[in-house]
Amino acid sequence: MSYRDTTRRLAAMRDEIARLRKEMRKAQGRVEPEPVDNYTFATTGGATSLADLFGDKDTLFVIHNMGASCRFCTLWADGFNGVLPHLESRAAFVVSSPDAPERQQKFKDSRGWKFRMVSHRGSNFARDMGYMDDNGYRPGVSVFKKKAGAVVRVSDQQLGPYDDFCAVWHFFDMLPEGAGDWSPQYKYGGA
Repeated sequence: MSYRDTTRRLAAMRDEIARLRKEMRKAQGRVEPEPVDNYTFATTGGATSLADLFGDKDTLFVIHNMGASCRFCTLWADGFNGVLPHLESRAAFVVSSPDAPERQQKFKDSRGWKFRMVSHRGSNFARDMGYMDDNGYRPGVSVFKKKAGAVVRVSDQQLGPYDDFCAVWHFFDMLPEGAGDWSPQYKYGGA
């Protein structure tokens, strides 16, 4: 297929994706919130609760991160760092992992991350939210709201290659060979 024909076909596909996204936003707007416990997390500053993570916001993004041992979770977190000010203009934002707070802080500093981190180690948070099972942890994002003095979950989605939360995959989609066998690394070349 010619370059121009392919470009037109891809544009039509992107229009269809945009239409589906609009339907998804409508469905998301009709969700019945899920009540959740006010979980306790560990931080380098001591214990904090899920409700406390909202700060002065009524909405909270919690990233379910598998920890410093996951190169893919690190890739996603690197990207969140760049959009953090935009996200925080609308909602509170925190990354949660099973790593101890001191390990989180050391890894966060090594990556230059600016977002807050909390440890869910020793709690049922990841399991109750559906991001841990007998096979281990899974990455994702949950959105919580404060409603009538309680915390409710209004949305969640797993994270993984080719999702909408990591731009790298979408750039690779533009390459004729796609991502191929590429895998994220903690450092590249001489970096």
